[in-house]
Amino acid sequence: MQLFYNEHLNEETKEILFNKEESRHIVKVLRKKQGDTLYITNGKGLLLTAEIIIESDKKCVANIVNIASKEKEWNYYLHVAIAPTKNIDRLEWFLEKATEIGIDEITPILCQNSERKVVKKDRLQKIILAAMKQSLKFTVPKLNDLTKYSDFIAQQRDGNLFIAHCNEGDKTPLKSIDPTHQKITLLIGPEGDFSIPEVQQAIQQKYTPITLGTSRLRTETAGIVAVHSINFLNSMS
Repeated sequence: MQLFYNEHLNEETKEILFNKEESRHIVKVLRKKQGDTLYITNGKGLLLTAEIIIESDKKCVANIVNIASKEKEWNYYLHVAIAPTKNIDRLEWFLEKATEIGIDEITPILCQNSERKVVKKDRLQKIILAAMKQSLKFTVPKLNDLTKYSDFIAQQRDGNLFIAHCNEGDKTPLKSIDPTHQKITLLIGPEGDFSIPEVQQAIQQKYTPITLGTSRLRTETAGIVAVHSINFLNSMS
């Protein structure tokens, strides 16, 4: 299945007009013809089946023939707040793979040891959308603006709150968490890890320190381990 994305579609949509870029992809690259079937999601849980009625590489038009609601493959809400990596490719890799596995919300956070202090949200959003379509997900993860660490932990207070860090101290193994029907917020630090004051601030805000295992992981690897582990634990419950 080749999945397309249009955030403006809803249950009342009868026809879809593709922009020039998408039209060219449909007609020139995929070689779709009049009468062929296309699949489109609005990124909010809908899958629309459409039939091409105007075959044009400048203005492809399709009629909606069926609309179905698609539930998420997981029954928890996962919000990962992660410090952008110095090499932006590593953050982009995390976003791509986390979207493929299953994640609901992502917030880039600016920490004391952060080496990257600027991100291009538009580019990151495109990577998430491409990964959503490639992995045939029908809900697009929410991407928030880059947020100061102190502001984030002060605002994020509901659900189960966790911080993964490599400093000394008591930590709960991630494998002991039951994510089923839970809202989970998980903090992943920068290359230099969270500072001790940052960990203490999080604990004061009711965040539980967790460990992802005995290995010291890169930021993006820690993020993927957390996302996959929570997904796996949910599938086993």
